[in-house]
Amino acid sequence: MRLTRYFLPVLKETPADAQIASHRLMLRSAMVRQMSAGIYSWLPLGFRVLQNIEKIVHEEQVCAGAHPILMPTIQSADLWRESGRYDAYGPEMLRIKDRHDRDMLYGPTNEEMVTDIFRKAVGSYKELPQMLYHIQWKFRDEIRPRFGVMRGREFLMKDGYSFDIDKESAIHSYNRMLVSYLRTFERMGLTALPMRADTGPIGGDHSHEFLILADTGESEVFLDKSVTELRLGEREVDYADRAQLASIVEEWTTPYARTDETHDAAVFESETPEARRMTARGIEVGHIFYFGDKYSKAMKAEVAGPEGSLIPVEMGSYGIGVSRLVGALIEANHDDNGIIWPEAVAPFDVAIVNLKQGDEKADAACNELYAAFSGAGYEPIYDDREERAGAKFATMDLIGIPWRITVGPRGLKNGVVELTSRRSGESIEVAPAEAVEKYVELRRAAS
Repeated sequence: MRLTRYFLPVLKETPADAQIASHRLMLRSAMVRQMSAGIYSWLPLGFRVLQNIEKIVHEEQVCAGAHPILMPTIQSADLWRESGRYDAYGPEMLRIKDRHDRDMLYGPTNEEMVTDIFRKAVGSYKELPQMLYHIQWKFRDEIRPRFGVMRGREFLMKDGYSFDIDKESAIHSYNRMLVSYLRTFERMGLTALPMRADTGPIGGDHSHEFLILADTGESEVFLDKSVTELRLGEREVDYADRAQLASIVEEWTTPYARTDETHDAAVFESETPEARRMTARGIEVGHIFYFGDKYSKAMKAEVAGPEGSLIPVEMGSYGIGVSRLVGALIEANHDDNGIIWPEAVAPFDVAIVNLKQGDEKADAACNELYAAFSGAGYEPIYDDREERAGAKFATMDLIGIPWRITVGPRGLKNGVVELTSRRSGESIEVAPAEAVEKYVELRRAAS
């Protein structure tokens, strides 16, 4: 992509109402623009990041055995009355009427709708287990939307739902999702810690939320430092292996890790040696629930069991805040100059900066580099604007491209261009013909 042909209306000044780093940087880097309180339009740069995150979530859900679907944003109130949640959910639910005066709502979540889909399609235990998910825009009418996409009213969410014949099988599905979430967040360059959590309006008695540590987190976190050092890395995960999944879950959830809402000081002190105790702030990026037959009983989502009698299925639900993750990633990856995107979610792989636009040799070298990176399967952004070098560097730092190649007459005279890491700030000189190869080598070493 050539910057002169791209829509990137960056801001030099920070809007006065942007209180946290991610909100400031998303506005300044032209990722989003606010349409009304808690509701944003996603501009090209932000939308690319959002799509990259969504792609990783999709891939890991399918890998864990979940099947993608897409449910409507507008739901019938009748389904929510069946489950008993229509009046209990609260003012966060946007209630509306259609032209026939029927009660409808803009879905904040989809337990009722997916249960209705399941009960109309599955009749025997032999068709279990099933796990369905979708990624869809939701609406919750927050009383005080703030912090940009971190606490908006409209947001993109992955919500998944599992259906099993008994509790043992349902816990296995729960473990599949917990491990899938660990893999998902690791691929994005995040350490997301699973913590025991309140079930809230979703219901049930078994729940974990995934938090990343950041100074701007809404929840105070009490934890054993050892849980921050855990990684799946290259470990092969067999989602059919119940023992392996249970072992991974135990490994990640045994060290003490609780939010302020579930913290018990006495338990924390008894379970965690003083040298390993840590307090921090956390941003929630995912939440998983096992709630048994809460919805299946109320909505008669039953299957014929081995003896022929009808059995309410055991269910769980699993959410990831896809749009919220954009803000969370920035909170965990930025400096005074702008965003520092992890490779997997960056809007572009490499920035090519021409220090002297219009110079025949510099223009030719940049065009050749652009073609070479594109031909190798990478996505470059070429800053071909008639701007001074400082302004170009500032823009690339602001939007957070992981690697920058600087091309100028002086370097070309010596047969080199400069390859710079956004994260470390380190630069090396390399021959233009070797730039792609060296980039691949350094990128691999940094991952």
